[in-house]
Amino acid sequence: MSTPVQYVKGIGPRLAEILAAKGLKTVDDLLHYLPFRYEDRLNPRSVAELRPGEMATIVAEVRNSGLFRTRRMPIFQLTVGQGRNRLKCLWFNATYLQNRFQAGQMVALYGKVEQDRDGELQIIQPQFEILGDIYEEGGADEAEKKAAASLEIGRIVPIYESTGQGKLTPRWFRRIIRWALDNLGPDGPDPIPAAVRAHLSLAAPREALTKVHWPDAGESFSDLQSCRTPGHIRLIFDELFFIELGLELKRREQRARTGIAFQIGAGARESIKKILPFHPTTAQKRVLKEIVADLQAPFPMRRLLQGDVGSGKTIVAFQAAIIAIENGYQVALMAPTEILAQQHYFSARQILEKAGYRIVILTGSLEQDRKRAVRRHIAQGNAQLVIGTHALIQEAVEFEKLGLVIVDEQHRFGVMQRLKLMQKSDEERVGTGLRPVQAERSSAAAEPDVLVMTATPIPRTLALTLYGDLDVSVLDELPPGRTPVVTRAVTDERAPEVWDFVRKQVTAGHQAYVVYPVIEENEERELKAAQQMFRQLRDKTFSDLHVGLLHGRLDPDEKEHIMREFQRGEINVLVATTVIEVGVDVSNAAIMVIEHADRFGLAQLHQLRGRIGRGAAKSYCILMYGGKVSEEGQRRLDAMVRTSDGFQIAELDLELRGPGEFFGTKQAGIPSFRVANIIRDRQLLEAAKREVAFVLSGPNQEISQAEIDHALKHMRTRWALSYGLVEVG
Repeated sequence: MSTPVQYVKGIGPRLAEILAAKGLKTVDDLLHYLPFRYEDRLNPRSVAELRPGEMATIVAEVRNSGLFRTRRMPIFQLTVGQGRNRLKCLWFNATYLQNRFQAGQMVALYGKVEQDRDGELQIIQPQFEILGDIYEEGGADEAEKKAAASLEIGRIVPIYESTGQGKLTPRWFRRIIRWALDNLGPDGPDPIPAAVRAHLSLAAPREALTKVHWPDAGESFSDLQSCRTPGHIRLIFDELFFIELGLELKRREQRARTGIAFQIGAGARESIKKILPFHPTTAQKRVLKEIVADLQAPFPMRRLLQGDVGSGKTIVAFQAAIIAIENGYQVALMAPTEILAQQHYFSARQILEKAGYRIVILTGSLEQDRKRAVRRHIAQGNAQLVIGTHALIQEAVEFEKLGLVIVDEQHRFGVMQRLKLMQKSDEERVGTGLRPVQAERSSAAAEPDVLVMTATPIPRTLALTLYGDLDVSVLDELPPGRTPVVTRAVTDERAPEVWDFVRKQVTAGHQAYVVYPVIEENEERELKAAQQMFRQLRDKTFSDLHVGLLHGRLDPDEKEHIMREFQRGEINVLVATTVIEVGVDVSNAAIMVIEHADRFGLAQLHQLRGRIGRGAAKSYCILMYGGKVSEEGQRRLDAMVRTSDGFQIAELDLELRGPGEFFGTKQAGIPSFRVANIIRDRQLLEAAKREVAFVLSGPNQEISQAEIDHALKHMRTRWALSYGLVEVG
């Protein structure tokens, strides 16, 4: 399994380079490059059986083909037949298909069956393979030709994603993978312990690989397409089991490290009660209890605090900060933007300064003299709560006695920045800035506790993998006084009504946001630009009101000035891009209009909506859209109108976009699974977590120490490098 792919027959060094770019470097990688779908060439559909709207595989004879040109583009048309029945296939802009087909060839086609204007059946852009080519590729030997044909006709055929590199077609992958499977050496001991295999009735590894690539004739076609055959389940479980095993070992290793056992005395309890602006919710009490238990433990806290927009995460974080400060330690609170850092700073001063706590802010835009003064206060221990942006992790910043690190909106920091806050050893912590000075003097120095906060609700399945080494707390209740936001989706044609409604709200004493997806005009995507619409709203629609503009390209001082004006109520209508998505808290803002709402991600829409409804007044979010909305765009709009539950929205967002795009950009912290899909395979993920707990509770009557050791060795040698678990153990 560890053999480099270049030594597989038919590959060699040049093709190995192309495969390496797809992450296929070893035989193990190659055999885990699974088919993304299957074609039933054992019982292909006849043309007479086809119905519009269905996906189908057809094996038929080429009758004729040709290219014809329209005013917009060239279209290639292929007609195939079975007896008297015909089927038309069309490809747009496909001049490359000229001379590709010849009358009399047998061809396998796969695609969605539709009806043209004349009622004839057709398939647009079908995937195809010319079956006559099989014999040409099989080699001179008649046996080789028959063997090649046996992989393509009269069976369920695996379809692999091609690389786009000429020769590396689905057919090429079939031949290479079959050869690799047939020539694989004998299996060693199964890395999954026997008791775990019995619990889940798991297939053997070799059998699983063979059946996934080359299904038996009687295999359920729907199980194959949904990755629910016994072979698929075994391969998916392997991946999830070893990831969860690595993550659980990381958690246990963290708990073996030296932390700070904070004392929760009467003084700390009294201080916590004093800062609460309202009676805490049941969820806040529960979460604070979980955090307090972590703070009192002798190992470092590593906790994720999830809470929907406005659920009161910040006040809980300030309560945790008080405990650390009352124990004589400093607290660092890191935010992703200067606006959010400033907001935390003002909130902290309002809530904590009157209790006598010393608070400072450190951001990149501070003048050099001010920065030096702030860094000096931090190093001398005069600053008890230090709030800032990523400027906090620069080498020049040293803490006298750091006890607690709070990271807000964690997903907006890169994974490496998160790691800088959660270093595993004193040697690694030196140079990050986030460390106590005494760490240099004592090899057994205690590590700071870390509380990671996010207002992006993360479905449990994703949290188990993305934050699998953290304990998770959830604030699932809004504080008193928060009013649910009324959400409506309307077309651009109703814009005059919308602007009239905004005016009424402003006349009633409220403020409004108008949000656009881009800053400058982009004719191709036909999006209204924030700058252009700002001028239109300021000069025409709301010429008698104070209209402001906020976007990401403004310099920090100008952004700050505009936000202060809006917070003081001096701006009636704030035109903005998504820069307001995080951290702008204006309780008087009671209406938000989002233009081109169908172009925003679901989580982003939910975050934006969270900027309103922060006061007692009834609040409204109006989602405007124009033209033809995609099916996904419509589902996002419907979800926003239907629910304000962030976790329901997050589940749908994960389903729509997949884990790799869940945060808007692909993030290195999310494992890139080879065969598993955490949306589809939720139950197997839960089972993997359960079985990991069982394995690590051994040895016992069901599981031997030798089996546990073998599983751990397998994880370190086969899985650790792929999933960032290499430091485990």
